[in-house]
Amino acid sequence: MAQIYERVALIGLGLIAGSMAHAMRRDGLAGEITGYARSEETRKVAAEIGLVDRVCNSAAEAVKGADLVVLCVPVGAMGAVAAEIAPHLDKGATVSDVGSVKRAVIEAVGPHIPDGVHFIPAHPLAGTEKSGPRSGFAELFDNRWCLIVPVDGSDRAAIDRLESLWQGMGARTDEMEADHHDLVLAVTSHAPHLIAYTMVGVADDLGRVTDTEVVNYSAAGFRDFTRIAASDPTMWRDVFLNNKDATLEILGRFTEELFALQRAIRTGDGDHLHDYFTRTRAIRRGIIEAGQDTDAPDFGRVKS
Repeated sequence: MAQIYERVALIGLGLIAGSMAHAMRRDGLAGEITGYARSEETRKVAAEIGLVDRVCNSAAEAVKGADLVVLCVPVGAMGAVAAEIAPHLDKGATVSDVGSVKRAVIEAVGPHIPDGVHFIPAHPLAGTEKSGPRSGFAELFDNRWCLIVPVDGSDRAAIDRLESLWQGMGARTDEMEADHHDLVLAVTSHAPHLIAYTMVGVADDLGRVTDTEVVNYSAAGFRDFTRIAASDPTMWRDVFLNNKDATLEILGRFTEELFALQRAIRTGDGDHLHDYFTRTRAIRRGIIEAGQDTDAPDFGRVKS
């Protein structure tokens, strides 16, 4: 595929940024990729493995001359980073992000974007529980969705260019309004992560079940909870604090559904349980048919 951006700056060098770097190189989408991470150790590792073409010692240095800047830092840090890089952005450049929350990012970053610079938030719906500069891989975005969330006045040509980049990296793209995005992700990602963290915490707190039993006898469902709960704690802290309203709304609905299932179990209402599980099973089948997962054993994960 043809080059889309001459220079891309990645601010933050974890899983998503690393995977973007690998994917852009795989398909020749960027002429040069620069990168910056706050941690000196992360910068050192990124340089050692050649994650980007040039590891910089400041965010300001990384964005100079870039026609695309992607904020790949936790949501809570994006406003400060935007303020830091704002004086160094080239006119005509695009600033985007990969945050799991969009309204809070728009409110934190938007005011710092200079005139003549395009601000187009985005969110790739892809990831693993791994983090750090060694965790990225080029195939992460293949056949996954990246949601583009234009702000008022977003330039159409700049949006199309950014979408072309994500499509070039293997993703399918769609556009979505910020508040609707945050509600959708509260259902599909944020509340499930909180529930996973909670279940692992319950097992940890339950004195009658030992740590050895939890590790040795974990059934598939609990193993999936622990995989999700292994995700980066800083990132998820910021997600919940910055998507508070939508997450609390979905957790309220979850609590109501849970109470109804508790009642069905307590009263022996097998018909209710069977009907409920049949309906939810169909959703799983829909995800597989949409190509967003696999029905292979253990979800197709390769065991080491």
